[in-house]
Amino acid sequence: MFCTRAFAFFNKRIRPKMHVPKLPTGIEGFDDICHGGLPNARSTLVSGTSGTGKTVFSLQYLHHGICNFDEPGIFVTFEESPLDIIRNAASFGWDLQGLIGQNKLFILDASPDPDGQDVAGSFDLSGLIERISYAIRKFKAKRVAIDSMTAVFQQYDAIYVVRREIFRLIARLKEIGVTTVMTTERIDEYGPIARYGVEEFVSDNVVILRNVLEAEKRRRTVEILKLRGTTHMKGEFPFTMGPQGIVAFPLGAMRLTQRSSNIRISSGVPDLDEMCGGGYFQDSIILATGATGTGKTMLVSKFVEDAYIHKERTILFAYEESRAQLLRNATSWGIDFEKMEADGLLKIICAYPESTGLEDHLQIIKSEISDYKPSRMAIDSLSALARGVSLNAFRQFVIGVTGYAKQEEIAGFFTNTAEEFMGSHSITDSHISTITDTILLLQYVEIRGEMARAINVFKMRGSWHDKRIREYIITNKGPEIKDSFSNFEQIFSGAPHRVNNEEQIPGVFKSINTNEE
Repeated sequence: MFCTRAFAFFNKRIRPKMHVPKLPTGIEGFDDICHGGLPNARSTLVSGTSGTGKTVFSLQYLHHGICNFDEPGIFVTFEESPLDIIRNAASFGWDLQGLIGQNKLFILDASPDPDGQDVAGSFDLSGLIERISYAIRKFKAKRVAIDSMTAVFQQYDAIYVVRREIFRLIARLKEIGVTTVMTTERIDEYGPIARYGVEEFVSDNVVILRNVLEAEKRRRTVEILKLRGTTHMKGEFPFTMGPQGIVAFPLGAMRLTQRSSNIRISSGVPDLDEMCGGGYFQDSIILATGATGTGKTMLVSKFVEDAYIHKERTILFAYEESRAQLLRNATSWGIDFEKMEADGLLKIICAYPESTGLEDHLQIIKSEISDYKPSRMAIDSLSALARGVSLNAFRQFVIGVTGYAKQEEIAGFFTNTAEEFMGSHSITDSHISTITDTILLLQYVEIRGEMARAINVFKMRGSWHDKRIREYIITNKGPEIKDSFSNFEQIFSGAPHRVNNEEQIPGVFKSINTNEE
């Protein structure tokens, strides 16, 4: 018994901690995907086809370590010249030459000698290993990037020899204690991990970058295939390459932690505020959906005007109309967008939906909001951005936009164009109804041989709201909401018909008749 207890106590004392420390890469969103960064003092293989951003990934990893953690880095290049690397990095605002001058970064040109391929067994990385080891000691480097392993295999025929030497290199780097990122090229987006099929076996971790062509557009995604000894998020996550480098969008890492406000803001239309129980909530997401011409952009304009009246900033992203068209339309309703812009309370950004991918649009929206710091935002319209993209990509975009707006406590007003001109249509077809707080349903209806517009507060999360279907007209001052269609039913079905008093309130009608008798 004593021996058993003694062994248990001894075993408990010497048992190592199972926690694997991680090193932040500085790549926005990516560290959330890998739950904190790359495992410290280990090697990570970054694999992808040409143009997926492998070199940018490795440079961003080094640049972040130097500038934010004071961790010097070594960049080993087997393909591009150091001058080209410095020039390419400058396009992302990274001054590698300055970091080299401060002895924070060392670029080692390790281009293989083509003459060495004549003798298969002569390939030896001993010299390179010593050069890298010396540079690590000299600059006290904590991070190493090797770009790319594919170039080494292309120069030598004996793959088993190359694999042996690369394994020696990685083993030495792990022994020294640096965290290494290696890039390699693959042939197909969903084929073998690496071109030669051996690179992934010499690394502890594998990250795959993809650049898939979908509906004549490129869509970049990142996937962590393995992080040995630690956890990470599973699946593909979209990313883009902007002015500051790679930005990933790990929507699965979003947390529903935003605060909920009871403060109301006006829609700019008093009758609509009354229908919503006093207005929209300050940090809510509002969706106006309906056929073209039903007045969605007008409601956006009134939303913007109310913010201006209360001296609040608003940013408007327009994807269907030009700036000139927006100004003209607003003027017809007595709203002066130009004066709002001149007073610094409105910013209008117009862009063609097809001009770039959804991830780039999302990054532009986040950057503009971060710079302008508005209290309200509007997107007109989401359906324009949904054209020609996959359902999953569009939903991820909407989740990213709404999540960011709620994180920044911004009221968001979005429009969505329904395909049906008249008659009922499914709100859930837009796949955004579940992540919005308020839904305004706009519809054309035919009443007494005339076309009319109807509005209904279809959903108002966390508040009482008027459930009636009400008629409204568009005047030179905006919308004017009238009484409900109290004598009609099946308004939104596309086949409204009049109901008599007995059909409408049978109990009351019957009791009156009984009393008369």
